[in-house]
Amino acid sequence: MTAVGELSGRQPGAIHSALAVLEAVAHAGPGVTAQQLSDQLGLPRATTYRLINLLVQDEYLIRMPDLRGFALGRKVAELAGVAHAQDAALSVRETLAELRGRIRGGVHLAVFRDGRVVPVDVDPDFPLSDPRRISTDLSVSALGRLLLAERASRTVPSPTRYTTQEGELTPGFGCLAIPVRGRDERLVGGLALAMPAARLADRDGLLALVGESAARIGVLIGE
Repeated sequence: MTAVGELSGRQPGAIHSALAVLEAVAHAGPGVTAQQLSDQLGLPRATTYRLINLLVQDEYLIRMPDLRGFALGRKVAELAGVAHAQDAALSVRETLAELRGRIRGGVHLAVFRDGRVVPVDVDPDFPLSDPRRISTDLSVSALGRLLLAERASRTVPSPTRYTTQEGELTPGFGCLAIPVRGRDERLVGGLALAMPAARLADRDGLLALVGESAARIGVLIGE
């Protein structure tokens, strides 16, 4: 399995058998033996051992400390992690698309990295007015003010429900930013609603409209 080249007539069957071994180990759990795998899959014992040795060599399987059984290895965990990240990204995009369909205004998602605002999904119909300034000056945007409020709450504990900005980047327009928190309640980003400043007066209504979406996104990106 280490070398990659053109497939011969028998190789697709061998690949299918190797995948069947991985699936059987996943279902059986750590410690399943080669003999058990051979019996379960109906493979000749020599074939099973050969496949297991190749999978161990390529780190898809690992030998248990007692050297009798096997468990899934690092490569499988990496593949699972990539798949999970892709599923999470798709779910976030779907949540944002649904939210944008209900709100007459822009919906932007940003994350906070190294004390900076990093937009990761900007509403294509309502582009950011000054992306560089928003990313570098925390005081000028509703998203940046979320991060500043979080820092202040370390000395005066009080969960921030939202922050706003009205007319400071674009006259007549503003933003309301809602915190996006991970499972541990750590602030990981913000969801910003961009719209005419007059519509920001109904803060409670806007919070009710997007609060559940912000919580859902927090679970997806904050693990």
